[in-house]
Amino acid sequence: MKTSLIPTIQAKSDQLNAEDLIGGPRTVRVTSVKITESDDQPVWIAFEGDGGKPFKPCKTVRRLLVRVWGDDGDAYQGRSMTLYLDPEVKYGGMKVGGIRVSHVSHIDGPQSFYLTETRGKKRQITVKPLPQAKETQPDAPSLEDALADIDSSADLEGLRQAWFKHPAHHKNASFVERKDKRKDQLEKEGAF
Repeated sequence: MKTSLIPTIQAKSDQLNAEDLIGGPRTVRVTSVKITESDDQPVWIAFEGDGGKPFKPCKTVRRLLVRVWGDDGDAYQGRSMTLYLDPEVKYGGMKVGGIRVSHVSHIDGPQSFYLTETRGKKRQITVKPLPQAKETQPDAPSLEDALADIDSSADLEGLRQAWFKHPAHHKNASFVERKDKRKDQLEKEGAF
């Protein structure tokens, strides 16, 4: 078992800081975006597990996000990005490190563009697509269960519901045949 010191070096702050990423990059999923009155940090990005410390991106990162995701902050909800500590970020002429974005979800391929790094100086930035987790699909009901639903249909509406409940079996000849047979029975019985 590893005894990590990372929790002991987190900055005491109201926001995610570059020092919080000393242990390595962190992929976060956006829960909301808020615009504030602050001139320095007008955008607050809340994310799952932020502990009340939102990500307040600098202007360079905000420009990157607008380039890849557009300017509608509400559309960012549910999207993910990988944040990392870039030790080359300068503040007041000194390399102090800052938070940058390396990967984002909801893009098809890598995107490169030039963004202003400091007054009069641009830097090429490349952001890569973040593989989205594949949603797990529940196992389709067995053919036996699907046939039982068809057979137990009390009327045509119930049969219609049973049919649409089992789309995985729509191309199965025995399922289609059983549905058609039950439909004929219900129509003869007048069970509409």
